[in-house]
Amino acid sequence: MAGHSKWANIQHRKGRQDKIRAKLFSKMAKEITVAAKMGDPDPEKNPRLRLAVKEAKSQSVPKDVIERAISKATGGDAENYDEIRYEGYGPNGVAVIVEAMTDNKNRTASTVRSTFSKNGGNLGETGSVGFMFERKGQVTYPLSAGDADTIMMAAIEAGAEDVETNEGDGDEDPGNHTIWCADTDLGDVSNALEAELGESESTKLVWRPTTTTELQLEDAQKLMKLIEALEDDDDVQNVTTNFEVSDEVMAQLGAE
Repeated sequence: MAGHSKWANIQHRKGRQDKIRAKLFSKMAKEITVAAKMGDPDPEKNPRLRLAVKEAKSQSVPKDVIERAISKATGGDAENYDEIRYEGYGPNGVAVIVEAMTDNKNRTASTVRSTFSKNGGNLGETGSVGFMFERKGQVTYPLSAGDADTIMMAAIEAGAEDVETNEGDGDEDPGNHTIWCADTDLGDVSNALEAELGESESTKLVWRPTTTTELQLEDAQKLMKLIEALEDDDDVQNVTTNFEVSDEVMAQLGAE
């Protein structure tokens, strides 16, 4: 998921944390409410809710926000949200998947379509880029959780498929271990890893690119604007792309 992790680093360097954090809390609360409404309000009996709560905690979402989101679902006053996936292309043919939760499909579709067109992209049909990604479970741990061999052994025993270790480059990118598994195995794998390695940094389902598109600086800048504009929409939960950039372009993007 190189493109996605690089995007996270660029976000960090752009100093948008406060705005991003407020939106992140709101979007995670929405996921918790929807998960609780669709299944059991007890996270131990509802795998989707358990993952949503676990991810919210890893992002420092306050306990009262999490509890309020669950209460909202059980109280019967929660809005009805539809989950929709949009697929399209960004600059230079980069594949973009947009996951949304909305109480007004027409509004969201119109906003997403215009955001693509205003930022050098175009919205495609469902399935137009999805074949370039796999649905995977992703668990990340800090480098301090253990060396690469320790993490690999724990991952194998937990039933994971692959491990990637990023050594990082200092404060802006502290590095991490990323453990990949089948989407349907995420609950079991994350539980087994937690028993062996402790609490993860992040546990979630993601779209992992199977093919990537490398961008030069100008197209990468355009893509950043498209992603930022999409993520600023309250209906949009996640944006995933399959872009790659060289370290040189990455440094230029981070310096903006």
